[in-house]
Amino acid sequence: MRAERPTVPRVIEIPWKLIRNHSEKSPEWLASLPAALDRYVDEWQLTVSGELMSGEASLIAPVVRRDGTPAMLKLQSVNDESESEALALRTWNHDDVVEVYEDDPETSTLLLERLEPHTLEELPDHVEATRILAELLTHLMVVPAPPGIRQLSDIAGQMLEDAPAIIPLLVDPAERALTQRLADRVREVLPESGDRLLHWDLHYLNVMASQRQPWLVIDPKPLAGDPAFELMPATWNRWDDLVATGNLAQAIRDRLDVMLDITGIDRDRALAWTAGRILQNILWFTEDGDTRIEAELKAVVDALFT
Repeated sequence: MRAERPTVPRVIEIPWKLIRNHSEKSPEWLASLPAALDRYVDEWQLTVSGELMSGEASLIAPVVRRDGTPAMLKLQSVNDESESEALALRTWNHDDVVEVYEDDPETSTLLLERLEPHTLEELPDHVEATRILAELLTHLMVVPAPPGIRQLSDIAGQMLEDAPAIIPLLVDPAERALTQRLADRVREVLPESGDRLLHWDLHYLNVMASQRQPWLVIDPKPLAGDPAFELMPATWNRWDDLVATGNLAQAIRDRLDVMLDITGIDRDRALAWTAGRILQNILWFTEDGDTRIEAELKAVVDALFT
């Protein structure tokens, strides 16, 4: 029989990134983190073994399981992005993604395999990093989405519904026209939005080194849809590496070419759904108060659509 846990709650220092991102929209969740950490350490019989870390939307605690296995406890708020994370990770092939040891669907809390503290962002050769990303995508993109996963058709349909009210907020007429053209491309492919299990945020920081495989995918925001929707993050992450080539537009096109050559995704569909990803970002940024298209996003548009 295990001894009773002390009743004094754990005192933790919440990382500044989480405070910045969630103090206004979810202060209750932030306030609940010390108790939540205590709860799952107790329920899953864990020992905290290192300093707390955070992503953009989660508190992560290095822990050790009762059998001595190192793991990572991920505490996050329940939302459309987090509620299917465990399901997606368990649906893909175990050799491609981080393993889920435990999960609580009610709170989206996960106990995950502990990986090496290195990501594809740190691989010196960004072209090789893109190849690895593409090879992982070839494995993920063949898996059908299980029931209950959000649909790309719904996400894209909502974008097209929102666009007429948001596009006029852009002050430059040329940027308004450009954004409308992107929306028109999405409308063309919307009737065939696909049914594969998508990651939605497959970029270099979301691929980590591992002892059991060279690289494993983490942190999906699951969708059911066309794998062509997965390509955009590869074209504008590791931005400094693109700029360093001296020919930004060509470097962006080369990134896309690597992804297409390895995955075999059709170029026309790739461009149409990349237009959708760009449109999505423009709508997000403009709704948040921007009145011009972000420079990096505009550079991707110029490289791929002009």
